[in-house]
Amino acid sequence: MSRRIAVSALQVPEVGERILLVDEDLSIALFNVDGQLYAIDDCCPHQGASLCSGRLEGQVIKCCAHGLRFDLASGYLLNSTRMRVASYPVEVIDGEMFIVIVSEECIP
Repeated sequence: MSRRIAVSALQVPEVGERILLVDEDLSIALFNVDGQLYAIDDCCPHQGASLCSGRLEGQVIKCCAHGLRFDLASGYLLNSTRMRVASYPVEVIDGEMFIVIVSEECIP
C-alpha cells in the first residue's frame, strides 16, 4: 500500500533550493535541482543528522555532520550501495503535486 503527501504550490522550492516537509512520522527533504524535484528522508542513516540542511552539490546532498554524500535520485551513498537514505517519487496528477510513500510491505 502507498500513500500520497500533497505538496502545495507554495511549498515547491525554487531551483537550487530545498524545503523540509513534516507529515505524520516522516520528515522529508524536498529538493529542486534544475527543475527536477527529489524527495528523501531528512534523517542521515549514519547518525541521524538533517540532510535538508546539508550542502547541495548538483544532484548530491552532503550531510552537514560527517560529510557523507548521497545521490538524490537513488538515495545511495555516492559510489556505494552499502548505505541508502529513503527516497520517494514525486508525481504530478491533474496539476497537483504529490510525494509518494510506498509501504515496506509492498516492496518485493
